[in-house]
Amino acid sequence: MDKEIAGVIMRISGPVVYAKGLVNAKIYEVVRVGYEGLIGEIISLREDVGIIQVYEETTGLRPGDPVYLTGGPLSVELGPGIIGQIYDGIQRPLPDIRSKIGDFIRRGVVSPALPRNKKWHFVPLVKVGEKVSGGDIIGKVEETPLIEHRIMVPPGLKGIVTDVSREGDYTVEDPVVTLNSEGKEISLNMIQRWPVRVPRPFVEKLSPDEPLLTGQRIIDTLFPVAKGGTATIPGGFGTGKTVTQHQLAKWAHANVVVYVGCGERGNEMTEVLETFPKLKDPRTNRPLMERTILIANVSNMPVAAREASIYTGVTIAEYFRDMGYDVALMADSTSRWAEALREISGRLEEMPGEEGFPPYLGRRLSEFYERAGKVITLGKERRIGSVTIIGAVSPPGGDFSEPVVQSTLRLVKVFWALDKSLAERRHFPAINWLTSYSLYVDVLKDWYVKTVAEDWPELIKEVMSILQKEDELKEIVKIVGPDALPESDREILEVARMIREDFLTQHAYHPVDSYCPIEKSYLMLKAILQFHKGAKAKLIEGVPLTKIMALPIKDEIARMKIIPPSEFKNVYEHIINELKIQFSSLKGER
Repeated sequence: MDKEIAGVIMRISGPVVYAKGLVNAKIYEVVRVGYEGLIGEIISLREDVGIIQVYEETTGLRPGDPVYLTGGPLSVELGPGIIGQIYDGIQRPLPDIRSKIGDFIRRGVVSPALPRNKKWHFVPLVKVGEKVSGGDIIGKVEETPLIEHRIMVPPGLKGIVTDVSREGDYTVEDPVVTLNSEGKEISLNMIQRWPVRVPRPFVEKLSPDEPLLTGQRIIDTLFPVAKGGTATIPGGFGTGKTVTQHQLAKWAHANVVVYVGCGERGNEMTEVLETFPKLKDPRTNRPLMERTILIANVSNMPVAAREASIYTGVTIAEYFRDMGYDVALMADSTSRWAEALREISGRLEEMPGEEGFPPYLGRRLSEFYERAGKVITLGKERRIGSVTIIGAVSPPGGDFSEPVVQSTLRLVKVFWALDKSLAERRHFPAINWLTSYSLYVDVLKDWYVKTVAEDWPELIKEVMSILQKEDELKEIVKIVGPDALPESDREILEVARMIREDFLTQHAYHPVDSYCPIEKSYLMLKAILQFHKGAKAKLIEGVPLTKIMALPIKDEIARMKIIPPSEFKNVYEHIINELKIQFSSLKGER
């Protein structure tokens, strides 16, 4: 144990412990509780009585057991060795603990978040006599083939370089640079420690102007999220929230992905832990884990650590943002995090708010989502980095009026509404195109026009118009039946069905269809809308709709999604040529 006894336990209520005698304690200070040294955090102080949130199972603690102070807040270790790691909610490395004590973690076990014995090849990037300040890069380490780890001066520190280690292999604890800061010699190693509840500083927050491409057609085309933006995926049980989050974590065009499994079922997190190491990045063909950090705090783990897990995740994300990387953070799910808040609030005997959640639920969610953003980082290079936060919400019974969904919707700019009726029809991802929205569509329009195609806005506008028209016509069909509709309206229904089934539906486990580049998505839509244009023209000429819908090219359009991207341009040109030939062969009957 670190220090002499600072206090003793008075009362225990689940994960909440009351202790007296904490005279020199500070709010949010980490403490060790009981003879086993359970990790806890002081969340309230009244004179010398502290209320402690314990991050481990409190069974067996008794009044009179000791409490020890550690002198610092709940913090994460940041440095080489963090990429590819699997942590629990308070940044304990699970593979390392498993190798030492087996499959079940004993209470009070502590293991350093970064490996202490591994040596990294450090390349210095500063010279003696150079002035440096917070955020300046003093060296680099090739952590993985995908990520160059930039060793930075911690925020708030500045000075003149007085000594620099030679290029070579060092552990994270070895001094690599020495600074003279206001007359004091300060040795810097490759580790930074940062309190998880404190946002890391930056120079300026920028407006988002580039989409975070995900390889999911409905998201990238109709409801895009910007790099540095915020999005939410609410949906009831069985609608595919977790699979969608997995897809985003696998294929998002981010340099670094932080996946927080916050209170989800163990089997779902196991799927992530088993599949991610085997996956290849579609852009580099390297293992996906070379740019991924997993935080696993599943539903049978202590509830208090669940509350801390999303702060651990976003702090790690901000650290890589400060290096100038684009980071995507997946939180699955914030509902389970909110339930942890509710349980702890109940143990504290606080006045409950709506549905038992604490009144400060909205503020806590706001503090989390506001840490997203595209920023100019600290440091003389004025690097630009971003953190994009995508949170899943699991409302009971799929009720979008419940407090967590409503509080989240007030904060995020993208809403991907999962629809149980679509999931029951095996339409995945089950994102409802009529109730979902993205407030980034207009902001990102210029990027799509410049990067993808000039007619992109008109294309998307026409697709949404067809889908909305289909919804209106369905109401009429319910009353009078489809045969009562004019052929022009029935053609709209057929094209809308093609958009839904041949474009919006995407198979998460298909080797080709799992990931769709934006260029392929554009050409797929062009082909479907070209069919629509030809069908309308032939209807005017008097060709029956049944003949148009019997054209063989429709089957080729339906198979577009399983054509590999490398072959797709040739297939697209073939489809466009066949559309012209087959439509020209149709003759009107008037």
